[in-house]
Order: sequence, then structure tokens, then C-alpha cells
Amino acid sequence: QVRIFTYLIGREAAFADNLKWMACANKGFFTQISTLADVQENVMEYLHVLSRPKVIDQEHDVVWTEAYIDSTLADDQGLVLMTTVAMPVFSKQNETRSKGILLGVVGTDVPVKELLKTIPKYKLGIHGYAFAITNNGYILTHPELRPLYEEGKKRRKPNYSSVDLSEVEWEDRDDVLRNAMVNRKTGKFSMEVKKTVDKGKRVLVMTNDYYYTDIKGTPFSLGVALSRGHGKYFFRGNVTVEEGLHDLEHPDVSLADEWSYCNTDLHPEHRQMTQLEAIKRYLTGKEPLLQCKYLLIQEVLFDAVVSAPIEAYWTSLALNKSENSDKGVEVAFLGTRTGLSRINLFVGPEQLTNQDFLTAEDKENIFNADHFPLCLIFFFFFLIHPAETANKSNVVTASTAIQLLDDRKSPVVAAVGIQMKLEFFQRKFWTASRQCASLDGRCAISCDDETINCYLIDNNGFILVSEDYTQTGYFFGEVEGAVMNKLLIMGSFKRITLYDYQAMCRTNKESSDSAHSLLDPYNAFFAAVKWIMTELVLFLVEFNLCSWWHSDLTAKAQRLKQTLEPCDTEYPAFVSERTIKETTGNIACDDCFKSFVIQQIPSSNLFMVVVDNECFCDSVPPITMAPIEIRSLLNYFAHNESLKCERLKSQKIRRRPESCHGFHPEENARECGGVSGLSVKPPLVVLPLLLMIFSR
Repeated sequence: QVRIFTYLIGREAAFADNLKWMACANKGFFTQISTLADVQENVMEYLHVLSRPKVIDQEHDVVWTEAYIDSTLADDQGLVLMTTVAMPVFSKQNETRSKGILLGVVGTDVPVKELLKTIPKYKLGIHGYAFAITNNGYILTHPELRPLYEEGKKRRKPNYSSVDLSEVEWEDRDDVLRNAMVNRKTGKFSMEVKKTVDKGKRVLVMTNDYYYTDIKGTPFSLGVALSRGHGKYFFRGNVTVEEGLHDLEHPDVSLADEWSYCNTDLHPEHRQMTQLEAIKRYLTGKEPLLQCKYLLIQEVLFDAVVSAPIEAYWTSLALNKSENSDKGVEVAFLGTRTGLSRINLFVGPEQLTNQDFLTAEDKENIFNADHFPLCLIFFFFFLIHPAETANKSNVVTASTAIQLLDDRKSPVVAAVGIQMKLEFFQRKFWTASRQCASLDGRCAISCDDETINCYLIDNNGFILVSEDYTQTGYFFGEVEGAVMNKLLIMGSFKRITLYDYQAMCRTNKESSDSAHSLLDPYNAFFAAVKWIMTELVLFLVEFNLCSWWHSDLTAKAQRLKQTLEPCDTEYPAFVSERTIKETTGNIACDDCFKSFVIQQIPSSNLFMVVVDNECFCDSVPPITMAPIEIRSLLNYFAHNESLKCERLKSQKIRRRPESCHGFHPEENARECGGVSGLSVKPPLVVLPLLLMIFSR
């Protein structure tokens, strides 16, 4: 089951017979490479030998590659994930069949997002997604796959094409889901997952139901993840085409261009159409050749009609200057499960504080965007830190889910929210904090008191409002480490450990690798010879008497250079306990007691925290969310049974390709290269003799 290919380098043919015998006896090929020009042509002979069995079997096996990053013909798309599908081309004539001549290969590159267009996203529900893996368990597409990193410009990660499913669905410690998909099974699997949002800083704990099966004719397996309680329930409504088109043509309405409502790729004249244009022409009968998803379009029309009254409400708010006199609220938005979005600006586009809000990627699916974790039925307040935007001002986004009925099992049909300036939000908070329900209108304790600090934090512990404006956006544990530590002990907050197996860590490297030559004795020997010869030549060329008395021997110092390399990291995230509405506590510090109170703000994900600032707990270090490289944990804490070690010890299940043409009994093993034996050809001998006779 092993082929041997032999190559004789140089013009000497002393060992040619032995090398040829080795190749012929093992169904390989022998080639002599005399010059550099012969290398490519002669070395590639092994392709023809390996393709013989496939050609003789007349099997047009289709091959799909793993995902890779490349640019498309449309330059505006930049680098995208792609896969290549290819199949062999060979002659079917009987006289050439036994020789197994491969004529070539035909193939095409397919952007992965084109494959995803076949997924009905509107049926996946909140935080639902589709993913696919190869026969080796590597990811073809997954929302958590991050193939690029940014260091000045976007670059490919070294191992982006071999990210295993277990590295993103890492909660599946026993690889139940992964192994079932690699083995091309069809089934269902459920587990509790920790979904990260806001670039990994926030976490949502939920239960996912996974459905998986194989994709026929490919080495891929497809999986669909539905968050528990969502994706199973949906409703349908009917409206007339006239009503739907009237509301769909409103200037504030847009559809996700990445969603496939109509197939505009079949005919060249349709390829320049937007999805909205295609829907209009399909419904009006102007383009009967368009292939559209009628059920999805019906639901889009229904959403357009039902959500139309909100435009009038937003318009009335804009006209009522007393409600928004200082332009605090800048944007209102609504997104439905069908990809329809309505966006209303209360200020001019050039006056928006956050110009990056609701980018094309967000508009693709407002209903399911990470900015709006819709598992939270209450209002979710979300702070966008200035470091994440091009401008210097903070903004706060408030969003909530709209359910069909007042029932947790009722379908979530839309997300609605607003974005406002942080200054406006903070001003509203300070005004509300001074209003008391007591009879005389005075508070026993006020945030204006210099002996206390007031904070407004969210359910993940990030500060939205603080008397010190520079603390806005920071994790509460970094500012009040002692208080956060006490909240963790009391159970008001809990720490969740997360893992990132696609991280990039900074490492110090010397500008030149001096140790490499010491690792290889051959490199060391040749380097020494090269150095001696170089020094000898330089000595003869530059020889002069002056150099005997004056020497200027210098060496360039090697500088440490920081580079980014793939690594595995562990980092914490924090989430509040919703059942605890109010908590008070005292912290024993060095020579005092630090008191605090935390209270949940109803119908929101916010908490007000009041802390005594006269007692300092410097002995308690701040709690940070900085990631730690797992390799460092192993080195310093002897974490022998850690998840990292388990991953290194275990051998992942892989699946060989179903079709394999290694050998064929009809192969002609005698065609194995080399110089053919000399034999006398009568015509070739007689012809020159006749020419000599007649020439006389």
C-alpha cells in the first residue's frame, strides 16, 4: 500500500538501475534530474502516477477544500472566507484508459457566505446560528470563527484554517457534538453554553439545542444551534401585496442585503438589483424569471405593515422639541425577525455622536445583533466605550424585545431601541437620584454627599455613570475591588471562566534567530564554512598594513521585537444574580469598615451602587478582566489536569475521505520512468542507408 518515488540528482547515472528498480517494484516512478530546469517537469511526474487508479476507475470524485481567506473579484468585499470545489478531467477513450492519463482539474472558488445564503435565518430565532465543519472537525463557517487579527492592518492568523469545532463550542468537554458531526450522523444535542457579546466582555448563559446532519456530496457536516425556547415558535400574518409594498417603500425601511429573499445570481441582468428591488419587481410581475422565497416575502410584507405606525410615533417625538430639546436621543431603531429594519434619526447624519452605529453588518440582522441580547426581556442598557469608536464621546444604547404575547414561550418578533448621548443619560440619572418619595422631598442620603460614591452599573459590572467621568466604561472591580469581591462572596454577582482558543498574545523575539543554527549541526557546519570563506576573501581584498594596528570590530546589538502569535487564553466574565433585588454589606479593612448598598433598578439590567468613600481598602487588589495565557498557568501553577492539558493529550477523531483510489489492478507498473532499453528498429536503420545510396 506504499508507492516509492525515486529521484537521481545530477548527471551521474551509476545508481540509476537500483533507483529505478526500487520505484518500479513499488508502483512508483523514477526520474533523473540533471539540471535545475528539469526540476519542475520531472518532479511533477508523481501526479500522473497517483492519478492512474482514479482515471482507470473513471471516477469523477468531487473534492472540497477547507476554508481559506482570499479576496474576491469585487474589491469592496476585501478578504473573505472561501472554499474551492474541484474534480478531475480525463479522457474516456478506451485506448487511453489503461494508461490512466489525467488531462487536468476543473474547479471554482466559492465564498462561504454564498453557501450561508441557503440558510433560512428568519427561522433560527434569537441568537440562533448555522455552522459547518469538515471531515477533520475543522470549522468551515461559524459565528465565533475569527480568521483575521488587526496589527496596523488586518492579517491572517497563522492557524485560522485549522480551528477545531471544540475550540469554539468548548463547553462540550466530551466532544459529543463534534464527534457525531465528524462521523456524519444526524441527530440532536443540547448543552448549556456561555455566549459572549461585546467582543467577549459580556456573557449570556443559555441552553442551546443543536441539530446536525451531513451534507451529501461534500465532506462537510451542517449544524444549527437554536437557543432554548426560541427558534421553535413563530407566527404568520397575511396582508395584501398593495399594503405591504406601500409600507415597504418607506425611505426609513431597509432590508438586509446579505439575506437571500430572491436569487439574483441566476441571470446577469438581475445581479445589480438589491433585494428590495428584486422583491418589488417580483411581486409586481415585472420579473417573472426571478426565483424568490414567497413565504419569507409574505412575512416581510406583514412586518412592514404592522411596524408602520411606529414611524408616526417617532415623527411626533421629533416634532415635540420639549422632549428632546438638547438632542440627547439621536437614533431610534426597530428590527424584525425577517431582516426588516426601521431607523429614525432625530439629528442630522453628520451630528451623530457614534458614526459607526448600525453599520452594514449590524443592519444585516438588528434582530439578532450582539448589541442587543434579546434573552433579556427588560430594557438592556449598553455602553459603547470611546476606545471602540472613532470619536471621543460615549453613547448609551437601550433596547428591548417585543413578544407576541405576555408569555416567555411566546415568539419574540422584533427588537426596538434608542441610542442617546452618555451626557444626556447621566444627567437624567442624577436628576432622578435627587427625587425622593419622602414627604418633605429630602433624601436621607444624597449622591451629592462627599462621603459616598454613587455608581450606576449594568448586569455585567460595567460602569455607566460615575461621579468621576473617567471611570465610565470600566469594569466595577477595577475601581472598587473590595466591594466587587464582597459582591462575589455574597452571590450578588458570579464569576464565569471563559476560554479563547483563537487569541493572539504578544511575545518578545530577538530580531535575528541566533539559536536556530545551534539546533542543526548541518546548518552550523555550513555556516562555519561560509564564514571562513567570507573572511578569507575579505582579508585578501581589503588587506593593508593599517589594519594590523587599527581594528574596528563592532557587532549590532539584537533588539527585542514584540510580535503577535497564536495562543490560548483564559479570562473571567461577570454576571449579576437577577433574583437578588437589594444587598447591603460591610467590608473589614485594615483599620475601618467600608459599607455599601446595591439595588436593582426595575425593568432594566442596571444596578445603583452606593459606596462609603471614607474607608480605603488598599489591601484588596482590584479585580480585572485581563486574559491570562493558559501556557503561563501551566508553568506557574502546575495545572496538570487543566483543560489545556486534556486537549493536548486527547487525539481528536478524524474521518478519512469516503473515496480513495490508491491502486488499481489494471495499472501498468512497468511505466515507471527512466531510460528505456535500446532496441534496433528496422525502418530507422534502413531509411538512412537508402538515403545514402540514392544521394550518390
